[in-house]
Amino acid sequence: MSLYFGGSWLAHQLNFQIFPRHDSMLTAVVLGVAVVYILLMATPFMPGIELGLMLLMMLGSKGALLVYLCTLTALMISFLVGRTLSPRLIYRLLRWLHLSRASALVLQLESLNPQERLQLLRHNVPAYLAPVLVNYRYLTIAVLLNLPGNALVGGGGGIGLVAGMSRMINLPGFLLLVAVAVAPVPLWFFLFGA
Repeated sequence: MSLYFGGSWLAHQLNFQIFPRHDSMLTAVVLGVAVVYILLMATPFMPGIELGLMLLMMLGSKGALLVYLCTLTALMISFLVGRTLSPRLIYRLLRWLHLSRASALVLQLESLNPQERLQLLRHNVPAYLAPVLVNYRYLTIAVLLNLPGNALVGGGGGIGLVAGMSRMINLPGFLLLVAVAVAPVPLWFFLFGA
């Protein structure tokens, strides 16, 4: 109940007529929301896509390119952070969280090259999933990025982070994958509006 009254009060405080003199303020608000969207989208387990959809609904076809570029930027940031993270740091974090199997896997993967990591994945994943995850890993990531409720498996930021940490996907391949995988919704808004 208090959330309703707080929201009503805030809406009343923000309620103002939009005149041409407010254009710079509106531009600053949109850019601020875009920066927050990038940060939320790049953070694992954060459902940042809702903010992107809000921007799309608010700006319509004019905001489609902005949301698309912000999504690409956020996913590339998470991928690059995953690339630069030290496996030892991840190992220590997982040990601190008492995730012994995950920390042992990170320690085992540290000394392997990408081909050996794929081989390990083939042996440790159930037989019916191994061909899909190994042979179609780019398609698997594209499906995960577009899966409703993907915040439960890490969201876009977590998926990008793990893809970068795995070192089984190269940077140009990930950029192309993300550019295609996140295009449908902004493209829809660009063509048909809100």
